[in-house]
Amino acid sequence: MPEMTGERGRSQKGKTMIKHIVMWKLKEHAEGCGKLENAQKLKSWLESLADKIAELKFVEVGINFDHSDAAFDVVLYTEFENKEALKSYQAHPEHRRLIKEFLDKIRLEKKVVDYEV
Repeated sequence: MPEMTGERGRSQKGKTMIKHIVMWKLKEHAEGCGKLENAQKLKSWLESLADKIAELKFVEVGINFDHSDAAFDVVLYTEFENKEALKSYQAHPEHRRLIKEFLDKIRLEKKVVDYEV
């Protein structure tokens, strides 16, 4: 792990990092559960990927408490060393399994932002 400065995500040597942020709106009911229970399951499953996918350097998952129409239900914040590591994560069988077996069944909408710092 590179030494970090006060600016999160940038090493002392100026090496860049990739930030990958995803937000989902979930169905009110899916897979026999309500939105909140599915959000909690999704959070646990996403966090478990850190132990299974080496390229995933940092993961944080939040469940939204704001119920406005503009709000999304779950947000994923992740960090990767480079674009290749992000691509490897996205193609990893555990990541693909989460999407196919659970996420595609519970989500209504998804937004993604990937950027380099």
